[in-house]
Amino acid sequence: MNSSLVGNQSGRPFCLLAISYLETINFCLLEVVVIVFLMVLIISGNIIVIFVFHCAPLLNHHTTSYFIQTMAYADLLVGVSCLVPSLSLLHYPIVLSESLVCQIFGYVVSVLKSVSMASLACISIDRYIAITKPLTYNTLVTPWRLRICILMIWLYSCLVFLPSFHWGKPGYHGDVFQWCANSWNTDPYFTLFIVVMLYAPAAFIVCFTYFNIFRICQQHTKEINERRVRFSSQDGEAGEAQPCPDKRYAMVLFRITSVFYILWLPYIIYFLLESSDVYSNRIASFLTTWLAISNSFCNCVIYSLSNSVFQKGLKRLSGAICASCARQRVAKDSSTSRSKRSSNGCHV
Repeated sequence: MNSSLVGNQSGRPFCLLAISYLETINFCLLEVVVIVFLMVLIISGNIIVIFVFHCAPLLNHHTTSYFIQTMAYADLLVGVSCLVPSLSLLHYPIVLSESLVCQIFGYVVSVLKSVSMASLACISIDRYIAITKPLTYNTLVTPWRLRICILMIWLYSCLVFLPSFHWGKPGYHGDVFQWCANSWNTDPYFTLFIVVMLYAPAAFIVCFTYFNIFRICQQHTKEINERRVRFSSQDGEAGEAQPCPDKRYAMVLFRITSVFYILWLPYIIYFLLESSDVYSNRIASFLTTWLAISNSFCNCVIYSLSNSVFQKGLKRLSGAICASCARQRVAKDSSTSRSKRSSNGCHV
Protein backbone atom coordinates (compact mmCIF):
# COMPACT_ATOMS: atom_id res chain seq x y z
CA MET A 1 0.00 0.00 0.00
CA ASN A 2 1.20 3.52 -0.64
CA SER A 3 2.89 5.80 1.81
CA SER A 4 -0.38 7.61 2.39
CA LEU A 5 -1.15 4.96 4.94
CA VAL A 6 0.61 6.38 7.94
CA GLY A 7 2.05 4.40 10.77
CA ASN A 8 2.39 5.12 14.44
CA GLN A 9 1.32 8.49 15.68
CA SER A 10 1.68 9.70 19.27
CA GLY A 11 2.87 6.29 20.37
CA ARG A 12 -0.24 4.50 19.15
CA PRO A 13 0.11 1.03 17.64
CA PHE A 14 -0.14 0.76 13.85
CA CYS A 15 -3.71 -0.30 13.02
CA LEU A 16 -5.23 -0.51 9.55
CA LEU A 17 -8.67 0.00 11.11
CA ALA A 18 -8.12 3.11 13.20
CA ILE A 19 -11.62 2.75 14.68
CA SER A 20 -10.45 -0.35 16.53
CA TYR A 21 -7.90 1.43 18.68
CA LEU A 22 -8.73 1.91 22.35
CA GLU A 23 -6.69 4.05 24.71
CA THR A 24 -6.84 1.36 27.39
CA ILE A 25 -5.60 -1.42 25.08
CA ASN A 26 -2.17 -1.18 23.50
CA PHE A 27 -2.92 -3.29 20.42
CA CYS A 28 -5.26 -3.37 17.40
CA LEU A 29 -8.34 -4.92 18.96
CA LEU A 30 -10.65 -5.27 15.95
CA GLU A 31 -7.94 -6.60 13.62
CA VAL A 32 -6.90 -9.19 16.18
CA VAL A 33 -10.50 -10.32 16.73
CA VAL A 34 -11.15 -10.70 12.99
CA ILE A 35 -7.90 -12.53 12.23
CA VAL A 36 -8.03 -14.86 15.25
CA PHE A 37 -11.70 -15.68 14.58
CA LEU A 38 -10.93 -16.58 10.95
CA MET A 39 -7.83 -18.48 11.99
CA VAL A 40 -9.80 -20.71 14.38
CA LEU A 41 -12.54 -21.35 11.81
CA ILE A 42 -10.10 -22.12 8.99
CA ILE A 43 -7.89 -24.46 11.02
CA SER A 44 -10.73 -26.38 12.68
CA GLY A 45 -12.80 -26.64 9.49
CA ASN A 46 -9.99 -27.93 7.30
CA ILE A 47 -8.76 -30.38 9.95
CA ILE A 48 -12.28 -31.85 9.97
CA VAL A 49 -12.29 -32.06 6.15
CA ILE A 50 -8.91 -33.84 6.12
CA PHE A 51 -9.97 -36.32 8.81
CA VAL A 52 -13.28 -37.04 7.04
CA PHE A 53 -11.47 -37.79 3.78
CA HIS A 54 -9.28 -40.29 5.62
CA CYS A 55 -12.29 -41.85 7.38
CA ALA A 56 -14.54 -42.10 4.30
CA PRO A 57 -12.90 -44.21 1.56
CA LEU A 58 -15.83 -43.53 -0.78
CA LEU A 59 -14.75 -39.90 -1.03
CA ASN A 60 -11.53 -41.06 -2.68
CA HIS A 61 -13.57 -42.74 -5.42
CA HIS A 62 -13.53 -39.47 -7.40
CA THR A 63 -10.19 -38.26 -8.70
CA THR A 64 -11.22 -34.73 -7.73
CA SER A 65 -10.68 -35.77 -4.12
CA TYR A 66 -6.93 -35.35 -4.76
CA PHE A 67 -7.49 -31.68 -5.58
CA ILE A 68 -10.05 -31.18 -2.80
CA GLN A 69 -7.54 -32.52 -0.27
CA THR A 70 -4.81 -30.34 -1.78
CA MET A 71 -7.06 -27.31 -1.26
CA ALA A 72 -7.81 -28.43 2.30
CA TYR A 73 -4.10 -28.68 3.16
CA ALA A 74 -3.39 -25.32 1.50
CA ASP A 75 -6.29 -23.69 3.37
CA LEU A 76 -5.10 -25.26 6.62
CA LEU A 77 -1.67 -23.72 6.10
CA VAL A 78 -3.36 -20.36 5.43
CA GLY A 79 -5.04 -20.61 8.83
CA VAL A 80 -1.77 -21.54 10.53
CA SER A 81 0.09 -18.69 8.82
CA CYS A 82 -2.52 -16.22 10.16
CA LEU A 83 -0.84 -16.70 13.54
CA VAL A 84 2.02 -14.46 12.33
CA PRO A 85 0.01 -11.23 11.88
CA SER A 86 -1.91 -12.00 15.06
CA LEU A 87 1.32 -12.02 17.06
CA SER A 88 2.44 -8.83 15.32
CA LEU A 89 -0.80 -6.99 16.14
CA LEU A 90 -0.45 -8.14 19.75
CA HIS A 91 3.09 -6.71 19.77
CA TYR A 92 4.57 -10.15 20.43
CA PRO A 93 8.35 -9.97 19.87
CA ILE A 94 9.43 -11.48 16.52
CA VAL A 95 13.07 -12.47 16.01
CA LEU A 96 13.29 -11.53 12.30
CA SER A 97 12.94 -8.00 10.95
CA GLU A 98 9.44 -6.73 10.20
CA SER A 99 10.21 -6.18 6.53
CA LEU A 100 11.35 -9.78 6.03
CA VAL A 101 8.46 -11.24 8.05
CA CYS A 102 5.78 -9.32 6.16
CA GLN A 103 7.34 -10.16 2.78
CA ILE A 104 7.53 -13.86 3.62
CA PHE A 105 3.99 -13.86 5.02
CA GLY A 106 2.60 -12.08 1.94
CA TYR A 107 4.45 -14.47 -0.37
CA VAL A 108 3.35 -17.62 1.50
CA VAL A 109 -0.34 -16.68 1.62
CA SER A 110 -0.28 -15.67 -2.06
CA VAL A 111 1.25 -19.04 -2.97
CA LEU A 112 -1.29 -20.97 -0.90
CA LYS A 113 -4.26 -19.16 -2.44
CA SER A 114 -2.72 -19.67 -5.88
CA VAL A 115 -2.69 -23.41 -5.13
CA SER A 116 -6.41 -23.25 -4.32
CA MET A 117 -7.16 -21.28 -7.50
CA ALA A 118 -5.15 -23.66 -9.69
CA SER A 119 -6.74 -26.68 -7.99
CA LEU A 120 -10.22 -25.35 -8.79
CA ALA A 121 -9.19 -24.95 -12.42
CA CYS A 122 -7.84 -28.53 -12.48
CA ILE A 123 -11.06 -29.82 -10.89
CA SER A 124 -13.10 -28.22 -13.66
CA ILE A 125 -10.79 -29.76 -16.30
CA ASP A 126 -11.10 -33.16 -14.62
CA ARG A 127 -14.91 -33.01 -14.65
CA TYR A 128 -14.86 -31.81 -18.25
CA ILE A 129 -12.77 -34.80 -19.32
CA ALA A 130 -14.99 -37.17 -17.30
CA ILE A 131 -18.10 -35.96 -19.12
CA THR A 132 -16.71 -35.47 -22.63
CA LYS A 133 -14.53 -38.63 -22.69
CA PRO A 134 -16.07 -41.11 -20.24
CA LEU A 135 -14.73 -44.23 -22.02
CA THR A 136 -11.09 -43.14 -21.99
CA TYR A 137 -11.22 -41.17 -18.72
CA ASN A 138 -9.56 -43.87 -16.59
CA THR A 139 -6.65 -44.16 -18.99
CA LEU A 140 -6.21 -40.39 -19.32
CA VAL A 141 -6.58 -39.49 -15.64
CA THR A 142 -4.44 -41.80 -13.52
CA PRO A 143 -3.30 -41.42 -9.88
CA TRP A 144 0.28 -41.00 -11.04
CA ARG A 145 -0.64 -38.17 -13.42
CA LEU A 146 -2.76 -36.53 -10.72
CA ARG A 147 0.19 -36.51 -8.32
CA ILE A 148 2.39 -34.97 -11.03
CA CYS A 149 -0.30 -32.35 -11.67
CA ILE A 150 -0.53 -31.46 -7.96
CA LEU A 151 3.26 -31.19 -7.76
CA MET A 152 3.22 -28.86 -10.78
CA ILE A 153 0.52 -26.73 -9.13
CA TRP A 154 2.67 -26.19 -6.04
CA LEU A 155 5.81 -25.56 -8.10
CA TYR A 156 4.10 -23.11 -10.45
CA SER A 157 2.48 -21.22 -7.56
CA CYS A 158 5.83 -20.85 -5.83
CA LEU A 159 7.53 -19.60 -9.00
CA VAL A 160 4.86 -17.16 -10.19
CA PHE A 161 5.03 -15.12 -6.96
CA LEU A 162 8.79 -15.36 -6.49
CA PRO A 163 9.50 -12.03 -8.30
CA SER A 164 7.46 -10.24 -5.61
CA PHE A 165 10.59 -9.89 -3.44
CA HIS A 166 12.11 -7.71 -6.19
CA TRP A 167 9.18 -6.24 -8.15
CA GLY A 168 6.80 -5.40 -5.34
CA LYS A 169 3.91 -6.55 -3.23
CA PRO A 170 1.94 -9.57 -4.58
CA GLY A 171 -1.14 -8.59 -2.57
CA TYR A 172 -2.19 -7.09 0.75
CA HIS A 173 -1.85 -10.09 3.04
CA GLY A 174 1.08 -8.49 4.83
CA ASP A 175 -0.36 -5.03 5.29
CA VAL A 176 -1.08 -5.61 8.96
CA PHE A 177 2.66 -4.95 9.27
CA GLN A 178 3.56 -1.27 9.17
CA TRP A 179 6.52 -1.77 6.82
CA CYS A 180 4.36 -3.63 4.29
CA ALA A 181 1.67 -0.96 4.38
CA ASN A 182 4.00 2.03 4.10
CA SER A 183 7.14 0.88 2.27
CA TRP A 184 6.32 -2.20 0.17
CA ASN A 185 4.42 -0.83 -2.82
CA THR A 186 2.67 -2.67 -5.61
CA ASP A 187 4.04 -2.60 -9.13
CA PRO A 188 1.61 -2.29 -12.08
CA TYR A 189 3.77 -4.52 -14.29
CA PHE A 190 3.94 -7.23 -11.66
CA THR A 191 0.18 -6.94 -11.15
CA LEU A 192 -0.31 -7.40 -14.90
CA PHE A 193 2.06 -10.36 -14.76
CA ILE A 194 -0.01 -12.01 -11.99
CA VAL A 195 -3.27 -11.38 -13.86
CA VAL A 196 -1.93 -12.82 -17.11
CA MET A 197 -0.17 -15.80 -15.52
CA LEU A 198 -2.74 -16.76 -12.87
CA TYR A 199 -6.05 -14.92 -12.48
CA ALA A 200 -7.12 -14.68 -16.14
CA PRO A 201 -6.19 -18.25 -17.21
CA ALA A 202 -7.81 -19.80 -14.13
CA ALA A 203 -11.02 -17.80 -14.58
CA PHE A 204 -11.17 -18.60 -18.32
CA ILE A 205 -10.65 -22.34 -17.73
CA VAL A 206 -13.35 -22.46 -15.05
CA CYS A 207 -15.88 -20.51 -17.15
CA PHE A 208 -15.20 -22.54 -20.30
CA THR A 209 -15.31 -25.98 -18.68
CA TYR A 210 -18.37 -25.46 -16.46
CA PHE A 211 -20.31 -23.80 -19.29
CA ASN A 212 -19.70 -26.87 -21.46
CA ILE A 213 -20.29 -29.29 -18.56
CA PHE A 214 -23.75 -27.91 -17.85
CA ARG A 215 -24.56 -27.66 -21.55
CA ILE A 216 -23.64 -31.33 -22.06
CA CYS A 217 -25.50 -32.37 -18.89
CA GLN A 218 -28.59 -30.54 -20.08
CA GLN A 219 -28.36 -32.31 -23.42
CA HIS A 220 -27.87 -35.71 -21.74
CA THR A 221 -30.82 -35.08 -19.42
CA LYS A 222 -33.02 -34.20 -22.38
CA GLU A 223 -31.99 -37.37 -24.27
CA ILE A 224 -32.48 -39.61 -21.21
CA ASN A 225 -35.93 -38.18 -20.53
CA GLU A 226 -36.98 -38.56 -24.17
CA ARG A 227 -35.95 -42.22 -24.10
CA ARG A 228 -37.77 -42.84 -20.81
CA VAL A 229 -40.92 -41.18 -22.14
CA ARG A 230 -40.76 -43.24 -25.35
CA PHE A 231 -40.25 -46.57 -23.55
CA SER A 232 -42.74 -45.79 -20.80
CA SER A 233 -45.40 -44.88 -23.37
CA GLN A 234 -44.86 -48.28 -24.98
CA ASP A 235 -45.20 -50.05 -21.61
CA GLY A 236 -48.14 -47.88 -20.53
CA GLU A 237 -46.28 -46.45 -17.50
CA ALA A 238 -45.53 -42.82 -16.73
CA GLY A 239 -41.83 -42.04 -16.79
CA GLU A 240 -40.10 -39.69 -14.36
CA ALA A 241 -37.53 -37.15 -15.42
CA GLN A 242 -34.00 -38.20 -14.47
CA PRO A 243 -31.17 -35.67 -14.12
CA CYS A 244 -27.71 -36.17 -15.56
CA PRO A 245 -25.72 -38.42 -13.14
CA ASP A 246 -22.68 -36.11 -13.22
CA LYS A 247 -24.63 -32.88 -12.82
CA ARG A 248 -25.14 -33.11 -9.05
CA TYR A 249 -21.44 -33.60 -8.33
CA ALA A 250 -20.55 -30.89 -10.83
CA MET A 251 -22.96 -28.54 -9.01
CA VAL A 252 -21.10 -29.09 -5.72
CA LEU A 253 -17.79 -28.19 -7.35
CA PHE A 254 -19.40 -25.29 -9.18
CA ARG A 255 -20.67 -23.85 -5.87
CA ILE A 256 -17.19 -24.09 -4.37
CA THR A 257 -15.71 -22.37 -7.41
CA SER A 258 -18.39 -19.68 -7.50
CA VAL A 259 -17.98 -18.79 -3.83
CA PHE A 260 -14.20 -18.69 -4.30
CA TYR A 261 -14.42 -16.10 -7.08
CA ILE A 262 -17.20 -14.12 -5.37
CA LEU A 263 -15.08 -13.71 -2.24
CA TRP A 264 -11.91 -13.01 -4.21
CA LEU A 265 -13.44 -10.60 -6.74
CA PRO A 266 -13.42 -7.51 -4.41
CA TYR A 267 -9.80 -8.28 -3.52
CA ILE A 268 -8.75 -8.61 -7.18
CA ILE A 269 -10.59 -5.40 -8.15
CA TYR A 270 -8.99 -3.46 -5.30
CA PHE A 271 -5.59 -4.97 -6.17
CA LEU A 272 -5.93 -3.68 -9.74
CA LEU A 273 -7.18 -0.23 -8.67
CA GLU A 274 -4.46 0.29 -6.09
CA SER A 275 -1.72 -0.99 -8.39
CA SER A 276 -2.73 1.55 -11.05
CA ASP A 277 -2.90 4.40 -8.46
CA VAL A 278 -6.63 4.85 -9.02
CA TYR A 279 -7.88 4.17 -5.49
CA SER A 280 -6.22 3.42 -2.16
CA ASN A 281 -7.87 2.91 1.21
CA ARG A 282 -6.50 0.98 4.18
CA ILE A 283 -9.94 -0.12 5.44
CA ALA A 284 -10.86 -1.44 1.97
CA SER A 285 -7.49 -3.19 1.84
CA PHE A 286 -8.06 -4.97 5.15
CA LEU A 287 -11.68 -5.94 4.46
CA THR A 288 -11.12 -7.25 0.91
CA THR A 289 -8.00 -9.16 1.97
CA TRP A 290 -9.57 -11.00 4.87
CA LEU A 291 -12.82 -11.52 3.01
CA ALA A 292 -10.77 -13.39 0.40
CA ILE A 293 -8.93 -15.35 3.08
CA SER A 294 -12.27 -16.35 4.65
CA ASN A 295 -12.83 -18.51 1.57
CA SER A 296 -10.46 -21.03 3.17
CA PHE A 297 -13.26 -21.83 5.62
CA CYS A 298 -16.17 -21.53 3.16
CA ASN A 299 -14.92 -24.50 1.13
CA CYS A 300 -15.41 -26.75 4.16
CA VAL A 301 -18.97 -25.53 4.73
CA ILE A 302 -20.04 -25.86 1.10
CA TYR A 303 -18.60 -29.35 0.69
CA SER A 304 -20.06 -30.61 3.96
CA LEU A 305 -23.53 -29.26 3.14
CA SER A 306 -23.59 -30.35 -0.52
CA ASN A 307 -21.96 -33.77 -0.65
CA SER A 308 -23.94 -36.69 0.78
CA VAL A 309 -20.90 -38.99 0.95
CA PHE A 310 -19.00 -36.33 2.87
CA GLN A 311 -21.93 -36.00 5.28
CA LYS A 312 -21.86 -39.76 5.89
CA GLY A 313 -18.12 -39.59 6.52
CA LEU A 314 -18.64 -36.70 8.93
CA LYS A 315 -21.28 -38.70 10.82
CA ARG A 316 -18.93 -41.67 10.92
CA LEU A 317 -16.12 -39.51 12.29
CA SER A 318 -18.36 -37.90 14.92
CA GLY A 319 -19.75 -41.34 15.84
CA ALA A 320 -16.22 -42.69 16.29
CA ILE A 321 -15.30 -39.72 18.50
CA CYS A 322 -18.46 -40.13 20.60
CA ALA A 323 -17.85 -43.88 20.95
CA SER A 324 -14.26 -43.23 22.04
CA CYS A 325 -15.45 -40.68 24.62
CA ALA A 326 -18.07 -43.14 25.87
CA ARG A 327 -15.48 -45.91 26.27
CA GLN A 328 -13.19 -43.57 28.19
CA ARG A 329 -16.09 -42.54 30.44
CA VAL A 330 -17.03 -46.17 31.12
CA ALA A 331 -13.41 -47.06 31.84
CA LYS A 332 -13.10 -44.10 34.19
CA ASP A 333 -16.33 -45.01 36.00
CA SER A 334 -15.27 -48.64 36.36
CA SER A 335 -11.86 -47.67 37.73
CA THR A 336 -13.53 -45.28 40.17
CA SER A 337 -15.95 -47.97 41.38
CA ARG A 338 -13.08 -50.46 41.83
CA SER A 339 -11.11 -47.96 43.86
CA LYS A 340 -14.15 -47.32 46.06
CA ARG A 341 -14.65 -51.06 46.66
CA SER A 342 -10.99 -51.54 47.54
CA SER A 343 -11.07 -48.62 49.94
CA ASN A 344 -14.20 -50.00 51.60
CA GLY A 345 -12.54 -53.39 52.00
CA CYS A 346 -9.59 -51.85 53.85
CA HIS A 347 -11.88 -50.46 56.50
CA VAL A 348 -13.56 -53.79 57.23
